[in-house]
Amino acid sequence: MMAAQMGGSAPQTGAQAVIADAVDPARRPDVLFRVRRDEGHQISAWWMVGAFVGVSLAVIALLSFVPGGI
Repeated sequence: MMAAQMGGSAPQTGAQAVIADAVDPARRPDVLFRVRRDEGHQISAWWMVGAFVGVSLAVIALLSFVPGGI
């Protein structure tokens, strides 16, 4: 016969306990160049637009040194 549960809450499985104690690997202190931000913080989309433009200009500038271009 099964014993009645005390407190009325569902039993906690091992997987739920592991997930509850898990540490986000992106927030590890030993990661180089990691910037600590508040939980849920997202950067502006304009940073990605600027990065795309910057990388594109750098590639065009480097390709201008390749002989035989137009």
